[in-house]
Amino acid sequence: MPPTMGYRPPPLWRPRPEDDVTSGVFRSHWSIIPMQVLAVTLVFVALVGPILFTFGVAWVFLLALAVVFGSLAYALPAWWYGTFGLREDHLVVHSGLVLRGSREIPLSRLQAVDVVQPLLMQVFGLAELRIELAGGDRTAIRLRCLDKPLAERLRVAVLAHAAGLPGRSPEAPEWPFYRLPFPLLLGALTFRVPILLSFVAVLLLTLIGLLFAEAGVAGALIPLVLGLIRYFWGPLARYTDYYASLSSDGLRLRYGMFQRRMQTVPPGRVQAVRVVEPLLWRVLGVARVEANVAGYAGARQGDSATLLPVAPRRLAFSLVNEVFVGSDPAFVPLVRDGRWAPRLTGADEHLFVTVRGPFCRVTDIVPVERMQTLRLTAGPLARFTGRVAVDVDTPPGPADGRAAGRTAAEGRRLLDALVVAAHRARVPEAGTERWATRSTEGPAEGAVDTPGE
Repeated sequence: MPPTMGYRPPPLWRPRPEDDVTSGVFRSHWSIIPMQVLAVTLVFVALVGPILFTFGVAWVFLLALAVVFGSLAYALPAWWYGTFGLREDHLVVHSGLVLRGSREIPLSRLQAVDVVQPLLMQVFGLAELRIELAGGDRTAIRLRCLDKPLAERLRVAVLAHAAGLPGRSPEAPEWPFYRLPFPLLLGALTFRVPILLSFVAVLLLTLIGLLFAEAGVAGALIPLVLGLIRYFWGPLARYTDYYASLSSDGLRLRYGMFQRRMQTVPPGRVQAVRVVEPLLWRVLGVARVEANVAGYAGARQGDSATLLPVAPRRLAFSLVNEVFVGSDPAFVPLVRDGRWAPRLTGADEHLFVTVRGPFCRVTDIVPVERMQTLRLTAGPLARFTGRVAVDVDTPPGPADGRAAGRTAAEGRRLLDALVVAAHRARVPEAGTERWATRSTEGPAEGAVDTPGE
C-alpha cells in the first residue's frame, strides 16, 4: 500500500445488542430544544429590543420571557414528533408540528453519507448525519444534533443497507491510503502565485502605511486580507488533519480543524476526476485531486469535490486508479493538437483523458461508462479554422471532458470511438447499488506510475 505517514485506522465498530439501530424510533438530542429557544430569543432581543428599550427595560424583559416560553411551547412538541428510523432498507423521517411531513427513502439511492461536527457540536459530543441521495439538491437528508455514537452507528447501518447487507453488519474494514502532513499543507497553500503576490502586497501596503502614516492604505488592505482569509486560511482550517482510507464501502475521508467531517463516497459514485498541478506545485511534485461526485448538488458539490487537497503526484494518480478500478490513465495514448499551447487528448476502452494548461496543468479523466452525452461543437471562429470540440457531459462538478481544437476528422473519429467504448462498457446489471452483493474485492495494493513519470 502507499505510505500512510503514521496513520492508524480507527477500531472497527462491532454491533452489540444495545447498539442495534435497525429497529426502533430515534430523535435528535434533547439539547436541540434549548439551542432553538436561545437562538429565537437572541434574534428577538437583537431586532426588537432596541425599539422596546424606549418603553423601559421591564417591557424588554417581559416580552423576551414571553418569547422564551412561546418558542419552548413549539420546540418541545416539534422535537418529540420529529422522529426517524430504519425500516428494512428504507430510512423513514417524520418532521413538522403544524405541517406534518413524512419521507420514506430507499437506501439503494444513497450517493454519499457524511458525519459532520461543527465546533459547538464537538464541545457537546454531538454530530450531524448528512445523507446524499440521487435526485438533486432537495433530496438530501440532514439529521441534526445526534449523539456522536448514534450518528456513527446510523452511518454504518445506512451503508450496510445500501450495500445490500443486513443493517447489523459490522463496519467494513479499511485500508489506510494517505495522511496529509500539516507542513506540506501549509507550504502548498502558501506556494501559489496569487497567495504569494497577496502576501507581498499586504506587507508593502502595511509598510507604506506605517512609514507615511497614511490611513488610506486600509482601503486596499481590507480586500487583500479578506481574500487571504478565504483562499488561504479557509482551506488551511478545512483540510487540517486530513487523511484518506479505502474500504469495500468506498473512499473514506476525515478532515477539519473547527468542523470535523467524515465523508464516505460509496463505490461507483465518482463520475469524473480532475488532477490540478499549479505552476509552483509542479516544482514540489504535488497535485490536487478533485471529483464530480454523484448526489452532491449546489454548494455541497463544491464543499465535497476535493478528494486529496495536496498529495505527491504519484499518489494522486494512484487514487484515480483506486476510484476507477481496472483502468489506468498512464496507458491512455494521448494526441497533441497543433496550437502553441498544445492540449493532449486520448481515449481507450475505459477512460477519456484530456490534459491542458501551459502553466497550471489540468488533467480531466472521465470513465467511458459514466459519460452521459457526447457532442461535436464548433463556433463561428472554429468553423472558419476548421476546428471542432468534442464535449463529454458528466454530472456537475469541477471535472469536465472537453477536447477542443481538433480537426473535423479527428473529432469525428474520437466521437465514434467513445460511442463504441461506452456501449461496450455499460452493463445494465452492473449498477452502483448493492455493491457488496456483486463484488467482494478489496483495493488493489501498491501505487502505480503516473503519466509522464
